[in-house]
Amino acid sequence: MSLRLVRFLLGLVAALVLGTAAARAEPLVIHAGGSAYKFEVEVVTTPETRAQGLMFRKAMAANAGMLFIYPDEQAVSFWMKNTLIPLDMLFLKADGSIAHIAHNAVPMDETPIDSGAVVKAVLEVNGGTAAALGIKEGDRVEYQTQAAQ
Repeated sequence: MSLRLVRFLLGLVAALVLGTAAARAEPLVIHAGGSAYKFEVEVVTTPETRAQGLMFRKAMAANAGMLFIYPDEQAVSFWMKNTLIPLDMLFLKADGSIAHIAHNAVPMDETPIDSGAVVKAVLEVNGGTAAALGIKEGDRVEYQTQAAQ
């Protein structure tokens, strides 16, 4: 194995470890169809942790996810480059309501996925979760960080 490849792999491992370590876990509840669905999500708020996202993950627990929080409301765009699992992306307004859902984003696809509105946060969960739980646009997502804003 070349020294260049070894350095690349060590850098990749460091990025994965640091990206994961920088995220904090917190409970989150999705209110949909009269039910409350509880998740434990990794919260990412820095440009570095948002850029890393769920890249290179091979699996995610059914009640897990990642919550991307932005300092201000803005239009955002995601892609699935280096993301190995299908994801549902729930684009959240500042009040926690779901503005848009991108269902079953395709792993490794570099096509931009736009928020479709100005949003404060994006919740990524396993692909198919929104359909399976009957989650739709207009439903509400409640998370602890929301109260601090």
